[in-house]
Amino acid sequence: MKVITGVVGNDIHVVANRLIDLSLQARGYEVFNLGVNTYLEEFFDAAVETGAEVLMISSLNGEAEGWAREVKLLKAKYKQLDELIMMIGGNLVVGSGNTEDIVSRYKNYGFDLVCHQVDLNTGLDSLEAFINDGKIKERCQ
Repeated sequence: MKVITGVVGNDIHVVANRLIDLSLQARGYEVFNLGVNTYLEEFFDAAVETGAEVLMISSLNGEAEGWAREVKLLKAKYKQLDELIMMIGGNLVVGSGNTEDIVSRYKNYGFDLVCHQVDLNTGLDSLEAFINDGKIKERCQ
């Protein structure tokens, strides 16, 4: 299964991005890592170019929300990606907030899986459960 991954916006957390890449590869995914400082359009363009089934965006500095608000507009523009699984994880807000509210907000932005402050393996387990039977693990909504 092909996965596009990278860090959205002005986030430069290279180490975490590399760990995500290596963890996905270890689980047998074909990974196209766009690196850091990636614009949303670049993620969607890469999904089209590669035929990826999963788009996994990470954010560690909390700036993802400003970018994530555009996901529904881009999904409408890229109609060939209707079946694309959209996942986001990391630290998704600046400051603190109620996890349920944060997850709900990101789902309204168009994400299928939202892993706010969830460890990497739990997030990847949730992705596999979602792919296999459409169920989301408890800790990753």
